[in-house]
Amino acid sequence: MAPGGNRGWLLRLVIAFSFAQGAVSMARPAVSYRALALGADERAIGVIAGVYALLPLFVAVPLGRRTDHGRCAPLLAVGVVLISGGCAMSGLAGSLWAMAVWSGVMGLGHLCFVIGAQSLVARQSAPHEQDRNFGHFTIGASLGQLVGPIAAGALIGGRDMAGTSALALLVAGAGGAVALTSLWRIESRSASESGKDQGERVPVRRILRARGVPAGIFISLAVLSATDILTAYLPVVGEHRGIAPPVIGLLLSLRAAATIACRLVLTPLLRLLGRTLLLTVTCLLAAVLCAGIALPVPVWALALILAVLGFCLGVGQPLSMTTVVQAAPDGARSTALALRLTGNRLGQVAAPASAGLIAGLAGVAAPFVMLGALLLLSAGVALRRRQGRRGRRRTAVSGAEPDRHCGERVVSDGS
Repeated sequence: MAPGGNRGWLLRLVIAFSFAQGAVSMARPAVSYRALALGADERAIGVIAGVYALLPLFVAVPLGRRTDHGRCAPLLAVGVVLISGGCAMSGLAGSLWAMAVWSGVMGLGHLCFVIGAQSLVARQSAPHEQDRNFGHFTIGASLGQLVGPIAAGALIGGRDMAGTSALALLVAGAGGAVALTSLWRIESRSASESGKDQGERVPVRRILRARGVPAGIFISLAVLSATDILTAYLPVVGEHRGIAPPVIGLLLSLRAAATIACRLVLTPLLRLLGRTLLLTVTCLLAAVLCAGIALPVPVWALALILAVLGFCLGVGQPLSMTTVVQAAPDGARSTALALRLTGNRLGQVAAPASAGLIAGLAGVAAPFVMLGALLLLSAGVALRRRQGRRGRRRTAVSGAEPDRHCGERVVSDGS
């Protein structure tokens, strides 16, 4: 199957990603509640959330190298097994250090799945379909983020917080394993062979110097850090403000639903504003809304903030994927995506650890102010990239040849 052909594989990938991400999204707040029941404070929650990203930090680029020169599908199955095992074992763990270890296993599984899935989308999509297909692919993540917190909130509660959170983690592990049923022959033979035909390895330094790659990595880092800290710290905010776990689950799911809505209308938004301006505006608005969570607002106002924030955060991930893929040198797309995920994991290590420190010193709402500053900086990065693109267009008009990787392609729906 050539790129741009039958998209049945994309639907099955979205289904698999929904179950895998649903397991993770159910497990992350459940891990926080179980850790609190075992005596963890805000700093310990930050450490456990950071360990989720620590182990994957060291293996992302080797996995990307392997995928550039091989198949994508095996990583999907390995990722599902590690996610399910990490969720289940977190529910059985009886100490904070054991929970941290299994949280790292869960994070490694999520990384394996995402590298394989993103590489598959890049390899089996025609260039003009990449924004659309990456947008549809990330709907799977949003569906999982929608269902997971609701399921966690429905199971967690009552006097036995440790027992109910453990049950939620076991259910998350079983639910994640369902993703395996959608992965049979998901990678086409032609796509698999194209991975084997790649030339020599492109140095990491050359990939990072490709114009557009650093900006895409940083924007993705900021957006994912916001999503990650929201998932890990909104339960802590709820505990301090007297908001019940089922309500927190609904609030997190509302944010995910708004993200799905954003990705369903992503192509019209791209036609209207273009990729770079859309990234700039949504990151700027998300920065203001993240800082607003720090205010002691009523639950209905918090729900409104999270809904608009979820819509804004829905832009960053798919568009940063396309930005990185189209800017990367030939034969290094999977490695470039892995570098993007490495940046994400750096954010997932540093942001929760910083959030835990800030929360311990200044209160549980303070990390959201930190997120606002990070998203504000990402809006500046996107705006600078837009200005740089205009400068390169003027250079091209004057007769110089522009860099083949620096142009921004605002793609059509392709249907």
